[in-house]
Amino acid sequence: MRELTRLEVPTPTAERPRRLRATPATRSLVKETRLTPRQLIAPLFIVNGRDVRQPIESLTGQSRLSPDLALDRARELAAMGVGGLLLFGIPDAKDAEGRAAADRDGPVPTALRRIKDAGLPLVLIADVCLCEYTSHGHCGVLDGETVDNDRTLPLLAEAAVAYAEAGADIAAPSAMMDGQVGALRSGLDQSGHSGTAIMAYASKAASALYGPFREAAGSTPGFGDRKGYQMDYANGREALREMELDAAEGADILMVKPGITSLDLLARARQRFDLPLAAYQVSGELAMIEAAAQRGWIDRKGAALETLTAIARAGADIVITYLAADAAAWLA
Repeated sequence: MRELTRLEVPTPTAERPRRLRATPATRSLVKETRLTPRQLIAPLFIVNGRDVRQPIESLTGQSRLSPDLALDRARELAAMGVGGLLLFGIPDAKDAEGRAAADRDGPVPTALRRIKDAGLPLVLIADVCLCEYTSHGHCGVLDGETVDNDRTLPLLAEAAVAYAEAGADIAAPSAMMDGQVGALRSGLDQSGHSGTAIMAYASKAASALYGPFREAAGSTPGFGDRKGYQMDYANGREALREMELDAAEGADILMVKPGITSLDLLARARQRFDLPLAAYQVSGELAMIEAAAQRGWIDRKGAALETLTAIARAGADIVITYLAADAAAWLA
């Protein structure tokens, strides 16, 4: 038998993952995580009035919109294939209890009615919290300088009912009050809105990444912080416990927030729960991408799609993002 020279020794070929990365068509064929516009939810900030557009300096490309312009924007997003909208309201006047959150003629119910009447293929989600509506900027009624959990619950339920009556498909309680999902479920059912779903902000951390949102919504606390009711971002087991409690109270969808810093929680939740999971790529996460891209340090499109795909890969069925319109255009 002829002895093989070194050059004739066969190279092992059994394990060559690069074979499936060789061309764009092949990479597309074997892609494991597929992001689609229908998975994306676009936040909108609604103010009263007509023909009002107020650009938000810290949120590139975002503006506060009056209900008529919100309808125009909804039409644009629907045409791009975006899955839905998450509405936040900024009232004309605030008080200590945030009563304007449940105003049937407030900015969010008015916008919901307009968009619902247009028959667009969008899921309409209303954020349910009091921080935009309270004079002190906290997410509930105060007892001294502490948020009173149980006095806040009926106010959240009243707001959710007002949004459901106006056409919201989903109510999304974000105040991080104990029992808020149960309070909303009870209030919605008793008012004849048992078909309105609840997307719980189940794991919402007291994050440093909400700054631009608070400017947009005018919801910066007048004193202190929200660490007494929002979660400690260091606590993963507690986050899963919060999800279990919300699921037991009747949540239809569980959300984590912020999205990029909660990828491990999404992955663990996907293992434990059969409910749909959502994640919110928050304002500070967007601001970091935009600021770096403006300086030429990163590729904006590449960074946006990579982060959104990472959130979906970790387990999110729904991704709330200010990049919804751009991402939908790129994905198309």
